[in-house]
Amino acid sequence: MAEKKSTGKQNGTGKTATAERPAERVFATNRKAFHDYEILESLESGIELTGTEIKSIRAGKVNLRESYARVQNGEIWLYNMHISPYDQGNIWNHEPLRPRRLLLHRSEIGKLAQKSKEQGLTLVPLRMYAKKGHAKLELAVVRGKRQYDKRAAIADRESKRDLDRIVKEAYAGGR
Repeated sequence: MAEKKSTGKQNGTGKTATAERPAERVFATNRKAFHDYEILESLESGIELTGTEIKSIRAGKVNLRESYARVQNGEIWLYNMHISPYDQGNIWNHEPLRPRRLLLHRSEIGKLAQKSKEQGLTLVPLRMYAKKGHAKLELAVVRGKRQYDKRAAIADRESKRDLDRIVKEAYAGGR
């Protein structure tokens, strides 16, 4: 019989690297953005961090709730993202709310700058995650929802939940 080949790299324990850990580990999600905004387009960007910041992020001490991005001098900066100070950071600790530069290609920055200048559009981070050992940020071009849009989205979600429950009960009752 033919042996199965492993596509992952082998380490000393005989397990593959892909079986050890997932490709992406989500540190934070901006759930409020999904409720308050209509997401038009999103893209992945890197983020420039200091040593104590990445240690705090890996500990899960990051908040994206009120953060936003702005284009300045050909660069994109992220504001109001709160990263708690690292517990063992001593005098080298970082400032929790400092502006952080996002790492994008020049063409992507140009496209985002053009879209963010349109009336009613803004740049908002949706989630922060690790990919291949690097911190990444999912940045989205969004438009604010009106109050009646939010109510309609909630009503649709509740009706779908009710329908799913009815279908589940119908199938479960037939046993």
